[in-house]
Amino acid sequence: MASRETNAEALALQALVWTLGDSARAARLLDLTGLDPAGLRDRASEPQLLAATLGFLESYEPDLLACADALDVKPAALVAARIALEQA
Repeated sequence: MASRETNAEALALQALVWTLGDSARAARLLDLTGLDPAGLRDRASEPQLLAATLGFLESYEPDLLACADALDVKPAALVAARIALEQA
């Protein structure tokens, strides 16, 4: 199970980096989480934050699809990673 969680965390971190690569998308994520950039950096490895990031992408399908394409994974892999992180 640890390997599955590790893979989910790695994928979610990649998705977080992708999300933050666009200033408007990053601002929306910060607004929704209530975090500032420093708080986001401090909590970037927490499963709850990573799951929230994936949930954020899921809530807007164009972002989910674009992120999956950029990371060369299926959108379902991002969803599965969120589920795994929420169960961690």
